[in-house]
Amino acid sequence: MIDLYTAATPNGYKASIMLEEVGLPYHVKPIDLGKLEQKEAWYLALNPNGRIPTIVDRDANDFAVFESGAILIYLAEKTGKLLPTEASGRSRVLQWLMLQMGGIGPMQGQANVFFRYAPEKISYAIDRYQKETRRLYEVLEQRLQESRYLADEYSIADIATWTWVSIHEWSGVSLEGLPAVQRWLAEVGERPAVQRGRVVPEDDREEDESDEDAVKAAQKMLV
Repeated sequence: MIDLYTAATPNGYKASIMLEEVGLPYHVKPIDLGKLEQKEAWYLALNPNGRIPTIVDRDANDFAVFESGAILIYLAEKTGKLLPTEASGRSRVLQWLMLQMGGIGPMQGQANVFFRYAPEKISYAIDRYQKETRRLYEVLEQRLQESRYLADEYSIADIATWTWVSIHEWSGVSLEGLPAVQRWLAEVGERPAVQRGRVVPEDDREEDESDEDAVKAAQKMLV
């Protein structure tokens, strides 16, 4: 059994989608980011970085894994799924995974902050991060014109990248002129495991949440 500490964010969805894809039983333990539960001592004992997601593998002496990319690799190796064992195939998947972890995630995350949440609209910052996110999408486009998935076969690289690209509108970044990315986004999004994982945990925020409340929640999440 896997305990999944998570919240409704792109990084959180990586872990829940992966667990659904590989079919491991798991128990969801929602973390309230607005209340800074991720900074409490009990949680920092599991994840020193104070972020989500974190998993605890109860079948492996309560082994804890933090950082979403590391979680994907751990679950892939545990189950023998979605990560090739052959050297070049494995490397190809990890290369695209690292592009998401080191590029798309950080850049789009900053685009989210400055475009949606920053109390002061700084045009330079918004433009910088939106343009870099779009540039990285164009890298994906080139690859996906050649291959159905990022690393030939569907893999953890697709899971990690999809969770971020699927919220491109929230970052103010368009997919116009990227037909291969649009095709891939729709295809991955139709997978039953992706659809199940994408609603873990249930997002109970009110749809009419005020902008002020959203800003306050986002600022707490970034602490």
